[in-house]
Amino acid sequence: MGKTETKARAGEGVSPVAEVKSAVTGFMSDFSIFKDDIHARLQKQEEQLTMLDRKSQTYTRPALAAEAEFEAPHQKAFNAYLRSGDDDGLRGLEIEGKSMSSAVNSDGGYLVDTQTADQVKSVLNTTASIRAVANVVNVEAASYDVLIDSGEAGAGWADETSATGETGTPSIERITIPLHELSALPKASQRLLDDSAFDIESWLAGRIADKFARAEAAAFVSGDGVDKPTGFLTYNSVDAGTETWGELGHVRSGADGDFAAANPADALVDLVYALGAQYRANANFVMNSKTAGAVRKLKDADGRFLWSDGLAAGEPARLLGYPVLIAEDMPDIDVWSPAIAFGDFGAGYTIAERPDLRVLRDPFSAKPHVLFYATKRIGGDVSDFAAIKLLKFAAA
Repeated sequence: MGKTETKARAGEGVSPVAEVKSAVTGFMSDFSIFKDDIHARLQKQEEQLTMLDRKSQTYTRPALAAEAEFEAPHQKAFNAYLRSGDDDGLRGLEIEGKSMSSAVNSDGGYLVDTQTADQVKSVLNTTASIRAVANVVNVEAASYDVLIDSGEAGAGWADETSATGETGTPSIERITIPLHELSALPKASQRLLDDSAFDIESWLAGRIADKFARAEAAAFVSGDGVDKPTGFLTYNSVDAGTETWGELGHVRSGADGDFAAANPADALVDLVYALGAQYRANANFVMNSKTAGAVRKLKDADGRFLWSDGLAAGEPARLLGYPVLIAEDMPDIDVWSPAIAFGDFGAGYTIAERPDLRVLRDPFSAKPHVLFYATKRIGGDVSDFAAIKLLKFAAA
């Protein structure tokens, strides 16, 4: 600033200090207005977000309520049907379209509520049955088809100049597993059903699961395929290495109705390596408790037991490093008895079932008791014969 301008401002009576203070005051006033404006905008934006969040909650709550309303009517109506035979509630659900699991005609029974069906399914999955290691699929049709490549696709080496020859085609085997009706017929007195403290759903689920588990476990092992699943032991077996499609391979124990007197564990080792390497990774031993009692006494050449119990609760015992499934429907050790099976049952045996479970109430056939006719559809069969080997107790 020049001297002349300074004198002029001094003549006007405005000092530089006062001018600076005035400028700062104006700036602070403008900044305060700006800050208030920003604060107001942020507050407005926050209120808008809160309103959107409330709207989203408002929209989601009816869906949850609708889901609860969807399950409750059927369960309540099904309970009334079990206790008194009143099926008006179930028929009403079918008419109103509120429940996809509502009534079928009274001759075929009514689909059970989801909770009861889940209890039955849980028990079936935890029982000592081939189901625990087999391939289980849900189907809606009357049968289930399995396609198995029983041969090897041709392959060859090629270079950049030579013509490539035609390779062989794989052999495809088709297995059809029909579904059969499995039924149980538990009964209870009407007086017990009239007792409101009696948990009818849990009682019914327990009785149905017990009957179903025992029936299907036996069929998966030795069922003849007539109105029931086909058990894997019903197929013919031949010496391992000579079997063809439709036959199971077996290894001999070395003595009729017993293990060999010398080196008895060798038969188990032979059984393991009779199974193809592609199946051994997921393989299990299957035997009943009596056979297990004999096997767990076996030792190797160094005096160590071949059998080892599970290290944690719920883990299966192991034999030669492979899990052991105790299935009581397997035969006892006897002459030519296939008392021990070894294989990848996830590949070798398939169980096909419909997920629905029906119950028909019958108050007339067993008065004064009420019968509950429970049915489901299930089938089972060997799906890959190469995946299962047997140990037969016979001389070499």
